[in-house]
Amino acid sequence: MPTSAEASGQQSQIEATLDSGINALSQKQKVVFQRYQRFPLASDGSVFWVATGALLTAIGSLHYATDRQQSDDETLAQSTMIFTSEQEVTQLSAASPMSMWIGAWPIEGAPPLRVAFSQRGNYFREADLHHYQGHAVYAAMLSQLIQSAADLPAGPIVSNSLPIWLAQTTFAGQTVSCFPSFLVPDNLVPPYIVAHIAPEATQALGAFPIIGPWPGSIIPNSGAAPLHALASTQLCRDEVTLTLYGFDNQAALQYLSMLIDASVSGAAPFGFANSPVISDAKRPQVEIAALAQKKVIVISANYNQAAADAEARRLILSALPPDISIIGGIAASGVGNTTQAEQTVTAEGWVYE
Repeated sequence: MPTSAEASGQQSQIEATLDSGINALSQKQKVVFQRYQRFPLASDGSVFWVATGALLTAIGSLHYATDRQQSDDETLAQSTMIFTSEQEVTQLSAASPMSMWIGAWPIEGAPPLRVAFSQRGNYFREADLHHYQGHAVYAAMLSQLIQSAADLPAGPIVSNSLPIWLAQTTFAGQTVSCFPSFLVPDNLVPPYIVAHIAPEATQALGAFPIIGPWPGSIIPNSGAAPLHALASTQLCRDEVTLTLYGFDNQAALQYLSMLIDASVSGAAPFGFANSPVISDAKRPQVEIAALAQKKVIVISANYNQAAADAEARRLILSALPPDISIIGGIAASGVGNTTQAEQTVTAEGWVYE
């Protein structure tokens, strides 16, 4: 669809020249975007994005650059994407905390890149070009994109004490939402609470976890390498930082008092290993020369770390040769494929369906 300037023949010289260049370079490339809906798990706030049936086809020029990075736990090909369009793609510009559009860009000999945009580039009216910039979804994050709500996990993802703190939201006759750190919804207006568990500070207090008895009970219809419902508990300690936004001194004291009462009464399954104090943090904005109402409570908390489904046992069992008998289970097949949304992973590589 032409712009109003094009329809009236009022394109500037620079706009017409750039449009011609884009059309020559892109050859009218089409990028298909699919709409995903945000779905946080109620148990621990872990965020998944569930595909919907809504599709969007955008025409423009897609450029990407790949930077190979290596760390102790992954080797990452980080792809930076820039999508240039002669028309504004309003769906990509709209800010919605509960949905987003992810494009699929085919790569020869590899799975398609999942393209998500986090930034809209500078707009120059005389050029009348729209630039959308972001990164391809990292390989480690693809597990958070699922095709159906039926594929959502039934239980919590985290193993630490985070679910305990997400449940502590009612005090002094009011309810305030609590979110995991790094997963606070966009532009949220206070009051709210953020719970951060320092991953390097979780420590075991018990000599060894209590597991079993093995093999537990097999979960029906869980495949040739079955899942086992196997209880385990481990006495642990977490270093928890609770950030309170929009709380005055009285409200913060009421919240801390609620936590103490819940711990003493057993309403919340944790115990204090320190004497927490409310401290004020500085969150300025120079444009209004003011500080946000931000407070921090640091808690050393003792709790029982528990798990219901031993998911890792599926991987162990599936790696065994097929002639090995499994106590309480079914022999695991040593050959098989892992089917994903658009392709199949085999020992030889990617096979597109």
